[in-house]
Amino acid sequence: MDQDAVTAVVDRYGRFARDEARGRSRVYQDWARRVEIDPDVAEVLARIPDTHRQPPLVFAVMRLLGAPMETGDRWAAWVVAHADAIVDECTRRTLQTNEPLRCAALLPALSLIERPIALIEIGASAGLCLYLDRYSYRFRAADGAVQSLDPSDGPSPVVLESEIEGDPPLRLPEVVWRAGIDLEPLDARDARDRAWLTGLVWPGEDGRRERITAALDIAAGDPPLLVEGDGAAALPALAALAPRDATLVVTTPGVLAHVPRRHRGDVIAAARAAGRWVTLDAGGLHDAWNETPHLRPGGFALALDGEVLASVDPLGAWVAWHPGSAFRAQ
Repeated sequence: MDQDAVTAVVDRYGRFARDEARGRSRVYQDWARRVEIDPDVAEVLARIPDTHRQPPLVFAVMRLLGAPMETGDRWAAWVVAHADAIVDECTRRTLQTNEPLRCAALLPALSLIERPIALIEIGASAGLCLYLDRYSYRFRAADGAVQSLDPSDGPSPVVLESEIEGDPPLRLPEVVWRAGIDLEPLDARDARDRAWLTGLVWPGEDGRRERITAALDIAAGDPPLLVEGDGAAALPALAALAPRDATLVVTTPGVLAHVPRRHRGDVIAAARAAGRWVTLDAGGLHDAWNETPHLRPGGFALALDGEVLASVDPLGAWVAWHPGSAFRAQ
C-alpha cells in the first residue's frame, strides 16, 4: 500500500469533515471522521485514483452501492467488504453535481446581455443550468422584500430562492437554443443518470433532491444538445451550430476548478472567442479577471467577459451585487 496515498486520504477527509460537511451533512461528516481515524477504511480509499477520490464522489458511490446509512463499525466493515466495487465504481465516475440553484447566481449577468440568447455550458452534466428561462426565482433582500420572476407561462415547478444584496438587473433571458459540453454527458431521460445525479445530493440537504428532480423533468421534456468532449476542443464546432441571429453566451459555472490549471486558459480563451463569457469561480482560480476580485469569504466571483459583477455563493444561495471595482470585501 502506498503510504503517501493513505496519508493524503486521511488529510483530505479530515479537512472535509471539519470545513465542508460540518453543519451541512451529519452523515458525511461522521463518515469522513471515520476515514480519518480508521486505517483499514483509509487504505480502501487510497486505492482510488486521486482525481476520483473527492469525498462527495466517493460517498455518493457508496450510497449507490448500498452502504448502510449509519456510522460506526457496521459502516466501516461494509466499506472494507466492498472495497473492490467501491474502487471500480469511483474510478469510472466523475463528480457531476448539477445544481439548478446556480442559475440564480448566473441570472444577473445574463440580464445584461442582449436578447435573444444562444446558450452553451461547459461542464454541463445533464444540462440543468441551461434552463434559466424555465425556472421561477425568488430573490429576498435584507429587509424581507422579495422580487419574483416567473416564466411567461406561469410559475415553474422549480423555484429558486436566493438572498440578494444590492440592485442587480434581473430579467429572464430569452433562450432560443441551448447546448452543453461534458466529458460524460448525462441524459435527464435516463433512469440511471437521474439516480446518479440525485444521489450526489448530500444526506441532510432538505429540498435539494426535489429541486434537482423537478429540473430533470424540465430537461427531459425538451432535451438540450449535449456533446461529449473537452470544453476547449469541442466548443468551436458546437458554437458554429448556434443560430446567427442570437447572442452566443458560453457559461462555465464552477467547472474550471475541475480542469487542470495548465488547461484552464485554453477553456477560457475558447469561451471568449466564441461569444460572451459568464463564469462562477473562486477568485484565485485563474488570472482571466479584468482586475483582481475582492470577494466575500467563501464567495465566488460572478463575471461577464472577465469583469467581476458580484460575489456569490458557489451554489447560488446568495448574490452580493457590486459591479466592477466598486466591490470591496466586507
